[in-house]
Amino acid sequence: MYSRILKSGCMVLALACLAFASIGCQKAPPITLSAVASPPAVYAGDQVSVTATAGSVDPNKKNNVVYSWSGTGVTGNGASASVATGTLAPGSYTVKAEVKEGKKGKEGLKPGQTADATASFTVKQFEPPTISCSASPSNIKPGDTSTITATALSPQNRPLTLSYSATGGSISGTGATASYSSAGAPTGVVGITCTVTDDKSQTATANTSITITEPYKAPTPHTQSLGTIDFSKDKLHPARANNEAKAALDGIALQLQQHPDAKLVLVGEANAKEQAKTAKEAKAAKKNKHLKVVDLAAERAVNVKDYLVTEKGIDASRISVATSPTDAQAVEAYLVPAGADFAADVPGTTAVDETAVKPQPIKAIKKAIKKVVGKK
Repeated sequence: MYSRILKSGCMVLALACLAFASIGCQKAPPITLSAVASPPAVYAGDQVSVTATAGSVDPNKKNNVVYSWSGTGVTGNGASASVATGTLAPGSYTVKAEVKEGKKGKEGLKPGQTADATASFTVKQFEPPTISCSASPSNIKPGDTSTITATALSPQNRPLTLSYSATGGSISGTGATASYSSAGAPTGVVGITCTVTDDKSQTATANTSITITEPYKAPTPHTQSLGTIDFSKDKLHPARANNEAKAALDGIALQLQQHPDAKLVLVGEANAKEQAKTAKEAKAAKKNKHLKVVDLAAERAVNVKDYLVTEKGIDASRISVATSPTDAQAVEAYLVPAGADFAADVPGTTAVDETAVKPQPIKAIKKAIKKVVGKK
């Protein structure tokens, strides 16, 4: 009887122990930890925040929970930490978080009371700056200046430095504008390079150009032919301008009036027979100074000048007379604008000595004709 009672008591005790174990003797689950970095990608200098979240913490809050952090530039405060990225080079980085649970001063001493986690973030490479530039004006004369304007931008607003260079002349300035001087540069196209550099030594360039043009030069004036006055038709007076010639001379006078700064050169010509006679007379005059030398080429030019001066009112100082060896019985009239070089434009002429060749006025010629007719 006693043994039965003992066995029954043991069974009751065993069942009680099993019931107690099922209610309060279960082992607590281990603590867990997760961590997240935000934002996951930054530029150096931007702040990264990391948040740790612990799981399976003592629900009765009898235990203390302690967090710790490690990593480059990491500063933790409880379940959160921040990362100073200012000195970090571009690349990937990891922040480690650890959590411990337990009685104060004894956190993490028992199994299941410690957990760790990592969070990753990336420091991005700064984007290089961009630049554009222009010149105003883009066409200048030698010695003139132009203003160069540059527009530079950093996508991440990094500090920027500007510089300029030119293939000719000189350029100065380090800000958004620079001054270009063409002094000493040859004419033609000059290349301008604008350079921007950020504080990370990243650079960008842009190009523009300036054209240095030749200064305007007025065309060189040249002698113009105004026509030929023919002396071949009057056999009796081969040095006299006939009425047909006078019509041409009236047109020449009008040209001189319309060009007050121009001059006139009259070039007399004689045919081969007349030139031979003049040469023969000149040879004889060397032996006998009283002999007269008739130079019809010179007389024709002088007579034409006299008509323009006396009949048309042209200033005598505007008209020069000369001869040429051309085989003809004529006077060539040339208009010489200011700045023109007659000798270069019409070579081979010889100036007439107007003190030795006197004009034969129209009235004097008419009187001479009457005397000849009267003798007959």
